[in-house]
Amino acid sequence: MQLPKALKKGDTIAITCPSGYIDKAVVLEAKQQLEAWGFKVLVGATVAKSDNYFSAPDELRLKDLQKYLDDPGVAAILMGRGGYGMSRIIDGLDFSAFARQPKWICGFSDITVIHNHIQRNYGVATLHGPMCSSFTKENAKKDFLKAYKQILTGKPVHYSAPANKYNVPGKACGILVGGNLAMLAHLSGSSSAMNAHGKILFIEDIGEHLYNIDRMLYNLKRAGAFDQLLAVVCGGFTDLEDTTRPFGQDIYQILNHHFGTLGIPLAFDMPSGHIDENWPLCLGGRYEVEVKKQGTTLHFLY
Repeated sequence: MQLPKALKKGDTIAITCPSGYIDKAVVLEAKQQLEAWGFKVLVGATVAKSDNYFSAPDELRLKDLQKYLDDPGVAAILMGRGGYGMSRIIDGLDFSAFARQPKWICGFSDITVIHNHIQRNYGVATLHGPMCSSFTKENAKKDFLKAYKQILTGKPVHYSAPANKYNVPGKACGILVGGNLAMLAHLSGSSSAMNAHGKILFIEDIGEHLYNIDRMLYNLKRAGAFDQLLAVVCGGFTDLEDTTRPFGQDIYQILNHHFGTLGIPLAFDMPSGHIDENWPLCLGGRYEVEVKKQGTTLHFLY
């Protein structure tokens, strides 16, 4: 995997919305925070646009993202928000210029689509992490945003997660892949499907029924996505729902059922995903994960 060049002061970050709608005030506050870090910021044509569920029609969302993929003066692209819509335009994007001059692609949730498409087809690392709504004055000095800047500017980061009775101890070193579980299952069988063979898997999700989490995991398992995993790191699984007739397992038991008997390290409660402080992860980057009784450590090596 190739990492895009580290950003330096004066480099340009473009903000575009290839999925759902976002309010302009949210983007302008994010722009202000990024400029305070010393970056120049471009705001795309899809910001504050609205086309029912989407930020803009498919054609405009594709055109706006394509513009910044092609622009040699843009060092990173920050997706305004997730939602849904990236899979509607992914096959229309031309990554020729991006492949010649990789740049940081930043976002999570629905942005999992482009993360995995780029890693599978072009071998370039991307940044799974906060989008515009996290770049507020209240968050400006918080460690999770400092870590975001550290990764973009080529500095190491180290995370930890608390002990969990479902953790499986062990240590592994390898490339980290994954993202939002619903999107990973959605991509199964496509040209954007995740390739986790011989890698560390990260997953997170929000707002799903427990039985659907189990079903998505079986989908990926039956597709061979979990063959030869080195380790599994589970982030936030928030706002989950059960059915009137209970599923019978909580989220930890479901995930442990799928990964706990593989003989590899399994870590829970990594602070990344649909949570208030969404710690960034370099998908395609090399990490060392160590799971002990006391908790988990995750080190970004490069």
